[in-house]
Amino acid sequence: MDLRIEKTKKAIRNAFIELRAKKPLEKITVKELCALACINKSTFYSHYEDVYALSDAMEKETVESIIRSISHLKEYTLDSPDEFTRELCLAFMSQTSLIKIVFSGKEQNHLGNRLDSELKKLIFKKYPELEHDMEKNILLSYSIQGAYHAYLNNPDADMEVFVATIEKIVKQLRPLVD
Repeated sequence: MDLRIEKTKKAIRNAFIELRAKKPLEKITVKELCALACINKSTFYSHYEDVYALSDAMEKETVESIIRSISHLKEYTLDSPDEFTRELCLAFMSQTSLIKIVFSGKEQNHLGNRLDSELKKLIFKKYPELEHDMEKNILLSYSIQGAYHAYLNNPDADMEVFVATIEKIVKQLRPLVD
């Protein structure tokens, strides 16, 4: 990618994060974003349709970053859903500040839904037989979405206590789908 394009996109994203940290998505205007990024509107529109498209791109990148930080995802097996959930929780926590900004307000549920969808795609690629197994689908959704919502609702929880508790819950669920 051209270095100028890369710098422009970085300026736009940094301005977006700065504005998003202060106000809800629907209150951000292209005009103020461009002023903060030191670009003109036509430059913004050559990269994004509107602030919602930019937000969508930032959400997608954040999800990709979380998934990349799950270190043992490629080794994930059906025998270790608790380890998968541990890695997922640690991945959330490694991106806490960005998650709080990009997925705040009305966008809060987007992360759980996007993670659910993207992680299932990866898991179904490795285990295609699971795609139509409703019990396994429900367990995966519960593990992914449940961990995320527990994370959202317990921001002051000690990291080790939080992760250990989520791991314990998933271990208890395991016999239900064997």
